[in-house]
This record gives sequence, structure tokens and C-alpha cells, in this order.
Amino acid sequence: MNHLPIFLDMRGAHGVVIGGGEVAARKIRILKDAGAQVTVVAPQLCATLAALRDAGEITHIERSFDPLDVAGARIVIAATSNSRVNKLVSEAATAAHIPVNVVDQPALCTFIMPSIIDRSPILVAVSSGGASPVLARLLRVRLETVIGSAYGHLATFMARRRTLVRQHIPKSDARRRFWERILQGPVTELILGGRTEEAEGLFAQELASPRADDSLGLVSLVGAGPGDPDLLTLRALRLMQEADVIVYDRLVAPPILALCRKDAERIDVGKSAGRHAVPQEEINQILVDQAAAGKRVVRLKGGDPFIFGRGGEEIDTLVAAGIPFQVVPGITAALGCAAYGDLPLTHREYAQACVFVAGHCQKDGSSLNWAALAQPHQTLVFYMGVGAVATISRELIAHGLSPATPAALVERGTTPHQRVITSTLSDLPEVVRHQSITPPTLVIIGEVVRLHDRWATRTGLLDAGLRAAG
Repeated sequence: MNHLPIFLDMRGAHGVVIGGGEVAARKIRILKDAGAQVTVVAPQLCATLAALRDAGEITHIERSFDPLDVAGARIVIAATSNSRVNKLVSEAATAAHIPVNVVDQPALCTFIMPSIIDRSPILVAVSSGGASPVLARLLRVRLETVIGSAYGHLATFMARRRTLVRQHIPKSDARRRFWERILQGPVTELILGGRTEEAEGLFAQELASPRADDSLGLVSLVGAGPGDPDLLTLRALRLMQEADVIVYDRLVAPPILALCRKDAERIDVGKSAGRHAVPQEEINQILVDQAAAGKRVVRLKGGDPFIFGRGGEEIDTLVAAGIPFQVVPGITAALGCAAYGDLPLTHREYAQACVFVAGHCQKDGSSLNWAALAQPHQTLVFYMGVGAVATISRELIAHGLSPATPAALVERGTTPHQRVITSTLSDLPEVVRHQSITPPTLVIIGEVVRLHDRWATRTGLLDAGLRAAG
């Protein structure tokens, strides 16, 4: 370890920056964010710094550097393009025992400016010690995806309750266990989800009976998206990697399951058309039982929990049992498959409305309002509709939709095995039979399907180029 990582209190302290360009402006922005009083020494200022000077946010000394300029500074930063001046700044600050940073010249520095993740009061700094600033920035970007913006609020929430917890739990070991339980349990999840009032109530309950064996777990209904792991939300990924138990269905792709916490218990409750591996009532009870045992449960659902995912039924059971829960939305199949299949769901010229429909209708079609569905200028997206395409085609045509209406089948959308097959409404049943279409497949009907064929050549060229570049 070539550098000692420390956090320097700059609130109201004097920082001196030598240089008036955009590089200096970036460093000054960091100092200002930390609460420093900044003096800039430079013959000229860039537009950004001139605006700060005119607003009274920085002090400008309009001349070249003089070694006396470092006097009284807590830190000094040299950000000029003149190597001789940078060396003079380094020597003057070092002689005065003031920490100095010279941009892009590690040999002249006594401290390194890291890449910063600001979740105040939480700060995370990443540094390569000057070896590769670009790598440090890339690592910071990756950490940004893991450390959400709400963590600062979480830290503030905890800080305001430290004295209260110390009064209720005087023993340090018991207090540490209490905080660990809070930070790994539903209180934290509620705060990160923006439900602060609920978190405050639950925190008070936990503090009133601070025994780990009395605590409830938490159920998170998480949308896993249509199949491509890259479409997971950041919050979904975090919860998957923190869960004690993963309860998942057939539509959750194996690459997504591979991202879950490795030692989490996995419960397969997968269902397919005509085959229910686990009845819904039993799934509901599994969630209750696992959470009642104090476990963090992720109910992982293909697509979005609230779009044909029966998430509402599961929540009803959790509410009745007094189990804390949260819902993390996912990209539903209609959005993911349409995007990956070059099929816009709305378009000014073709469709001003889009309707999502559960396709497992009765064989006689009596379960749906076909007259409302067979309307012009709208797109119909049928989930779970492969086994009912004959009924869908017949009823839509019978209620006024043209047999020549464009239609598309998106099989295993967003995955490497995706197939997009276009047809007409009247030909859909034959296409399903001859192409051996199997679930999961989305059925999209409407004039917007015409755009898929129009864009196909351009998309093919783009895909070929991306593959070549890869």
C-alpha cells in the first residue's frame, strides 16, 4: 500500500488551486462540494471558473504562481500545463508541510485525488495510486451501480438513532448485533425503497424487543425481466445477491439465477401451461413460512410481478400474515421482446394505444371482450397466447379486425435463442404449427408489426457490425 487512504475535513478550510483551465475547474468543484474556501491563482480563467468568480464562489489571484501563495492552505493542487510551474508548486507546498497534488504527475504529489462516490454522509474513494486513473474511474462506475443513492439517507437515518439505541441497549455486543439485524433486514429495505415512515414504525418495534430470534424476515417480489440478465434493475441484482432464499418460476432464465447469492436456498415453483408444479396457494404459504423464520426471501418472477405475475395474490397472503414485503418492478415481456424484436408498441402513424392481454382464454373465447380488442390504431400483446392463437385469430376477425392485420410471434425474447416471425392475423395458427413455436412466446398484433420488416435490413447490418467489433 503506497498511500494511506484518509478523509480530510475541508469544511471552511482554505484550498489553493494553481491553474485556470477546465482541469482545475474539475478539482475546484470537488473542493467546493467538500465545503472548502478556494483561492485560484492563474493569469486567466476558463469560462467555468470565471462564472464561479463572478458569483463570489471562489477567490481569484490574477497572476502567475508565487511560492507564498501556499501559505495558510490546508491543501494545494497544481493543475497547469507548465511542468516548471507544477514543480515549483510541489516544492513550495512540501517545504511548508502542506499536502499537495499535481495533476497527472504522481512523482510530485504527496496525496492522490481518488475517484469519489458521494452518498453523503457515506463516501467511497477509489484510487490506483496514480498508476491508472482511467481504471479507477471505471471501478468507481461499477461501484456506483451497487451503492444506490438512498444509502446516504440510510446513514442519516441510523445516525439520528445512535443515542436512542445506546440508551435502550447499553451493552456494546448486543448493540452491534441489533444494528447488524437492522442493516440486513426489512427496516433498511424500506428506507432504500423510499418508505421512511414505515421504516420508522418498524424500527421502533425492533428496538422495543431487540432479540434476533423474534425478528421477521422480508419478502421481496422481484421482477427478473424477460430473459436477458442485462435487463435486471440494479435493485433487483442487489436483493438477489443478499437473499437467504430464492423462490423462482419457470420463466426465470438460468443466467439470471446464476447471479443470485451462491449459498442461498433455491425453491423451484415453476409453472407452465397445463402443468402447475406448485399450486399458487402453496407458493403463498412458502413465502410466509420462510419470512416468518427470519429469512430474506426473494420471490423471483419472470417479467414484472404485477403484470400477469400473480404478485397481487401473494401480497394479499403476506399482508394477512403480517409479513413485511416490497415490490421491485421488472421489464415486462412486452417491452423487452418488442425492443429486442424491433417492434415498437406505439407509433404516431400506426398505433396510439397498446393493450396487454392474458392469452390463456377459454376455448370459445368467452373470457375476453373481443369487441374492445378488435379496434383500429392499437397494438395487442398477448401473453401466454401460443396455445390459443386459433381462438385469438378467429375472434378478432369475427369482431371486425382485418384478416390481413400484421402479427408477430416473439419466441424466447431477449435471449440468444430469440426468434421473431411475422405473419398475418389469419395465418397465425398455421405459422405456430409449421414453425413449431413453443412457450414462452409473445403474440403481437397490429399495424406496428409492419415496421419490423422495414427495419430488418438495417438491424441486420448493425448486428453484423457489432458481432465483428466484438
